[in-house]
Amino acid sequence: MNFEEKMKMNKPYISKYEDMDPTLKTNARNLLWEFNNTKPDDNERRQEILRELFGSCTPMTFIEPTFRCDYGFNIHFSGMAVINYNCVMLDTSPIHVGKNVFIGPGTCISCAGHAVDSKQRAEGIGDSKPITIKDDVWIGANCTILGGVTIGEGSIVGAGSVVTKDIPAGVIAVGNPCKVLREITIEDKWNLCE
Repeated sequence: MNFEEKMKMNKPYISKYEDMDPTLKTNARNLLWEFNNTKPDDNERRQEILRELFGSCTPMTFIEPTFRCDYGFNIHFSGMAVINYNCVMLDTSPIHVGKNVFIGPGTCISCAGHAVDSKQRAEGIGDSKPITIKDDVWIGANCTILGGVTIGEGSIVGAGSVVTKDIPAGVIAVGNPCKVLREITIEDKWNLCE
């Protein structure tokens, strides 16, 4: 199994920097440069670039520049998604984004990690874990989602949160580290403008 195949597996792995093929990032870097420099009204070209960049996406994948990722081929969208300005996705493992997902500006979704031991870190040892964001999730501005996390269907992650563990479905979660604040109730669904 080569390194790219290892990266595409939906399970954690450990690697050294020297294991990584630096040419795997070349396509993403070129496509991202073009995407981030498109004219604001050139939606057709933006969609073409996203289809070429990502492992899978739909015509309802909307991303505002500036957007950054490592590889692109490890990011998968299954429906409508709105990604606001200055989002970073470090896709050393698969990132799966469900349908009807909203991701606020300044959010970092990072599969990649580094060794805790300083000697191992100096040797370039790190790990990577997949991230799954289920359907109907809203992630507020300036959040950080770490590797190995699943955010459950219909949940909301409050602005500025650092998500280090799974978030169950149907809850509002906030903080650093992010914790469940409460369940989303039927009253929440009708009181948007109060």
